[in-house]
Parts: sequence; C-alpha cells; structure tokens
Amino acid sequence: MAVDTSPAMGPAAGAKGARGRGGRVHKPGTPPPRRIRNALARHWYAWAMVAPVVLVIGLIIGYPLVRGVYLSLTDANEANVERTIGMNHIPATYQTVGLDNFRAILKDQVFWDRLGWTVTWTVSCVALTFAIGLGLAVLLNRRFAGRTLYRSLLILPWAVPAFVSVFAWRLLYNEKNGILNKVLHGGGIDAVPWLNDPTMAKVSVIAVNIWLGVPFMLVALLGGLQSIPGELYEAAEMDGASPWQRFRHITLPGLRSVSSTVILLSTIWTFNMFPVIFLLTRGGPGDATEILVTYAYRLSFVNSPRDFAGASAWGVLILLILMLFAVIYRRSLRKQGEVW
Repeated sequence: MAVDTSPAMGPAAGAKGARGRGGRVHKPGTPPPRRIRNALARHWYAWAMVAPVVLVIGLIIGYPLVRGVYLSLTDANEANVERTIGMNHIPATYQTVGLDNFRAILKDQVFWDRLGWTVTWTVSCVALTFAIGLGLAVLLNRRFAGRTLYRSLLILPWAVPAFVSVFAWRLLYNEKNGILNKVLHGGGIDAVPWLNDPTMAKVSVIAVNIWLGVPFMLVALLGGLQSIPGELYEAAEMDGASPWQRFRHITLPGLRSVSSTVILLSTIWTFNMFPVIFLLTRGGPGDATEILVTYAYRLSFVNSPRDFAGASAWGVLILLILMLFAVIYRRSLRKQGEVW
C-alpha cells in the first residue's frame, strides 16, 4: 500500500498553537524555555530550602579552603601579615612565591618521615578497627540474652566527646599513678612508659583511636549484616557449608557495599585525626607520633614565628593526598563491580 508523503501532513506539526513538551503552547518564532529557568520555576521551593545550607557551607568550608590555597602560594608569616598593634595598623607585606613552598616541603625529609608514620598510623587503625568491628557485629547479630545491653555499652565510646575520652585515657596511661601501671605493679611487672617511650607511645595512640572508632564500624557493619537475607544462610547450611564458608561466601560479599564506604570514611577521618595525637602526646615524645595534620598545626599556631604559608601548603598537600586516595579507591571499586 502506498504511503502519502505529501506536504499536507506538515501544518499539523508546525501549526500555530501547537503544543510542545509538557503540554505547553509555544508561539512561533519564540525560543523554547531554558532548562535552568524551567528547573527554577518548577523546583523553586527546593532551591529556597537548599540555599541557606549552600551559603553556610560556602562560608565555613569554601572561603577557608580558597584562602588556604592562596596563602600556600605566598610567603605569609607572623611578621608580614596584616595586623593591628594598639593604635597602629600594619598592612600586609607578604608576596606570591608560586610553588616554592611545595618544592621546599617535598625536598624536606621531615615531610616524608611524617607521611610514613601517618600512613602507618592510618592503615593500622583502619585495619584493626574494621576487624574488631566486624567480629563484634557478627557476634551481636545473633540472638542471645542481654544483646541490647551489650550493643548500648559498645556504642558508648562513640557517644562520649573525643577530647573527654582522650583525657581519660591519658590518666590511664600515667606512668606513676595510672590504673594500667597499678594493675601491672600488682602483678609484679615494672611500670611501662606508655607515653614517654616512642614505640609504646605509637602503640598507645593507635589503641585509643581504635577504641574510639570501633563503635562506628560496629553500627555500620551490623546494619549491613541485618540487610543480608537469612534465606541465604539457611540454604548454604542445608547444602553443608561450614560456618567459615558461609562467612566467606555470603557475609563478606553481602557487606561489600557497606564496608567499602566505611573504610573510605574511616581512612579520611583517621588520616586527619588531630585530637587523639595532639591531646594524648602532642606529637611526642620528641616527634615520634607527629602526623601531617598536627605538624601543620604546629607550624601555624605553636612555632615562632608562625608560618602561615607553610602550614597552608601542608594542608593543601594533605587534601591532595586524600583526594588521590579517594580517586584510586573509587576506581578499584569500579573494577570490582561496585558503583557509587
């Protein structure tokens, strides 16, 4: 059968008053509404609700970040920044030096020593926190008497402010009057210099950070365990799978999406864990427990003259390291089939 392709069909598509997308009438010769204008018109209420949050985040995070990047490209320090002394106002005299601060840091062995200990500290804390949190989550996922009480007690360290917990642990670690050494003395063991020996100080700060981080891992992994269908375990048990086989082939794959997220978050938090290191050892003894973020703080607020440009450059490098880690980590997850 022949199909009529004459121009008679044309006017219907281009006729005056033809309805466009969404049933709206567009006059000939006028441009269609823009996508942004449409989004603002349709979702103005949502934009109005989000705007204050975006503004606050921009002021609290955006401005300091931009300011820090700018200072990292200068030679700003306590002697040449803008300041007011009494009635005298002294203008800023620092200048832009480009990437000189970053070159100096990367050539300094101090940076690589701090980076090595920071990586060791982060990997140790995250690995042990994840292992302990997973073990406790598996135990608390079973039904037994007093399960709710145990869950509440294990979450307690998370509810206490970090600085309060660190001060409590500092009392426990006291070499002369600490409870830990009192217990050891009762067993005939000499007092241990928990915070005065470089090796023991590193072990001590790792232990405190694990104690603070386990509740987060426990809660997240316990939620992931409860989302795994119980039918999978029943079917595997009927097929003769051992507890280890059920854990390896059902539990771990079922927790992959949750564990990948909590490991990333825990890595970022631990890498920048300022309170535990600074309040417990202040980077000591000597500089044995100094990590990147505490050293940047020392440059800007402790050392004299205060080196604002150097501290900012250290902060930018910390940000770049974490961004690089996040990108590599995300790509590795994509290769494993995890998309987020």
